[in-house]
Amino acid sequence: MRIALPRWAAPLAVRAAVFITVMCCALAALLGILVHVSVTNQTVGQARDLALSRLADATAAFQAGDTPAPGARLDPPGLPRSLRGLALDGERGTTVAEHAGRPVMWAAGPADDGRVLAVEVDYAQQSRTIEGLDRAIVWSSALAIAVTALVGAFAVTRVTRRLHTTARVARRISAGDLDARVGDPRTEDPSRPQDEVAAVAAALDSMASSLQGKLQAEQRFTADVAHELRTPLTGLHAAAELLPPGRPTELVRDRVAALRTLTEDLLEISRLDSGRERSEPDTEPLGALAERVVRASAGRTEVRVVRDAVVETDRRRLERVLGNLVANAHKHGRGPVLLTVDGPVVTVRDHGEGYPAYLVAHGPQRFRTEGGATGHGLGLTIALGQAEVLGARLTFANAGDGGAVARLTLR
Repeated sequence: MRIALPRWAAPLAVRAAVFITVMCCALAALLGILVHVSVTNQTVGQARDLALSRLADATAAFQAGDTPAPGARLDPPGLPRSLRGLALDGERGTTVAEHAGRPVMWAAGPADDGRVLAVEVDYAQQSRTIEGLDRAIVWSSALAIAVTALVGAFAVTRVTRRLHTTARVARRISAGDLDARVGDPRTEDPSRPQDEVAAVAAALDSMASSLQGKLQAEQRFTADVAHELRTPLTGLHAAAELLPPGRPTELVRDRVAALRTLTEDLLEISRLDSGRERSEPDTEPLGALAERVVRASAGRTEVRVVRDAVVETDRRRLERVLGNLVANAHKHGRGPVLLTVDGPVVTVRDHGEGYPAYLVAHGPQRFRTEGGATGHGLGLTIALGQAEVLGARLTFANAGDGGAVARLTLR
């Protein structure tokens, strides 16, 4: 089951870095607010206690008829209105306000004849202390966030780098490189702690080794069977040639020829699967090579050279690829069959029912045919394998107006 990620999904390292940064910001903001509130409450409380103490002394002096202490006045003009109203109601209170361009802690209470006795305490030093504390909180929080984000990004990047390596090896294995291994250092050293990434890497390496062993066993089995069949088939073919002419003899010779072709195809596939096949390039004009392939094939095929090209390729392998494509078009499609040369691109098209859906989606699969078609499904498999040896790209599609289209792009 394939899970489609939303288009806005960011890489894991980016998401982890963003998450760490957001969490650090939230934690720093919370701690900063707590420290700010605690220190502010303590500072304001100390200033309030001092102001109320002076107010009490000034009130006692006023009631005794003595001169009020310095800073204590009746109905001062700068007293905040809210504090004045509280004092006129017979209550004592304090507040911080700007007075003469500087912060002041006011304390006020009722006096006789409807007047207000107020005391002011300089609050500039406390205000500068709180402002300095706020700046220190902001800078220390920014530094802590930066350091935590860098350390977190470094740690996450190490993990994601290992994940990218594992994914890259998985893609190589999927592309056919069964020798690819992750080789995570943690899996190679059992004394080191094993994390989840190491477990995934070890599982992928184990799967690749198992898959490689099974495929190699299959390749050896195919090659051994084909080799073992060659000798009796050679004798059977010689014996069929000695049979008297007639319809039974023709049937025997036809089946022996088909069996020999199948055996040779199996041998060729086993050689292609082994990965030891190498191209022997030479300079070839595509138009003339296509004409030779068509002349050697059964059935009528039209060759159309839109733009000829001289390519460096292995002539024998290229003829094998084009010959199989033309033979498949005649065998499983309908005429007219058209072979087109357009520069380094060769297209073979028929006008039948087209390729099966599985072949267009996943490529040819040996011994699989659909729709009552005859054959073993090896022709296109061999064509694809030989194209890979040539370093060419072979694709299969269906034309919009019907028919199968095989396109070979040479490099």
